[in-house]
Amino acid sequence: MIDIQETVSRLEGHLRELTVVIGERSIMEVRNLKRTEDYITAVHESMGLQVEKEPYSYAGIQVANVIARLNLGPESDAPALRYLLGAHYDSVEGTVGADDNASAVAVQLEVARNLLARSEEGLRGVSVKFVSFALEEPPVFGTPFQGSAVHARNARARGEIIDGMLCLEMVGYACREPGCQQYPFPVNWMGYPKTGNFVGIVGNFGSRAFTRSLVKSFGRNPDLPVVSLSVPLNGWPLPAVRLSDHAAFWDQGYRAVMITDSAFFRNPHYHLPSDTMDKLDFRFMAEIVESLVVFFSSRAAGRNADG
Repeated sequence: MIDIQETVSRLEGHLRELTVVIGERSIMEVRNLKRTEDYITAVHESMGLQVEKEPYSYAGIQVANVIARLNLGPESDAPALRYLLGAHYDSVEGTVGADDNASAVAVQLEVARNLLARSEEGLRGVSVKFVSFALEEPPVFGTPFQGSAVHARNARARGEIIDGMLCLEMVGYACREPGCQQYPFPVNWMGYPKTGNFVGIVGNFGSRAFTRSLVKSFGRNPDLPVVSLSVPLNGWPLPAVRLSDHAAFWDQGYRAVMITDSAFFRNPHYHLPSDTMDKLDFRFMAEIVESLVVFFSSRAAGRNADG
């Protein structure tokens, strides 16, 4: 469906810009956060997408979520299904954050590009909102100033319909040695794979139908294994599954999932200076782009929203 090699090349370009040219994107590097905001904006606008900002202040620092929208089908059509594809663009202090979370921003941008290329192929009835969240990492994580918390609160306050939020969190690292993949207790006793060549989809109980629809669509891509997990009580009994932007949407009552390489349960460079682009598997990332394009493309007018 997509040109894998072209996508790999574009993903590499995004990672180079975000992690080599810009570098650390933490709250301690405000200038670089702004450069990242501008880069994401410029990429969307180069595709012809309109961009809006969701500015807010943290500790006297002005930051902004970056938002672009894509309607599959004529502008006059009211979308039957509305999705949000989100990724935070900051990194933890002292790192360039290649996997965490430049990989997710790059995948987000390439999903937009590939969906836009398909928007004139008779697809209709679906709206995808791409939201790049300004702040997710400590010391902001878990506070009302997390970019996703700001956006989810605002969406709920204005009564916005979101049929499903997809959170991209660390999607660039794969490992293929037996035993390289770890899990939190008690998931480690549930028979999941011991090698890390798959992408994980984590949803809460309220998102089970949405999770199933994603797993079914991802299953159409034989080059990317997928495993899923549904957790009760918005993930509070298993805190590791709440460690990203989807949790803010769970807490506002929206259906949401985290799409991930499983972070520190797989990637030994998590939150370290060694989290650099040379550690990433760009073919793995391109296959995630493919699977997401398959999912969004399959959501056509006349299909029912996930239960």
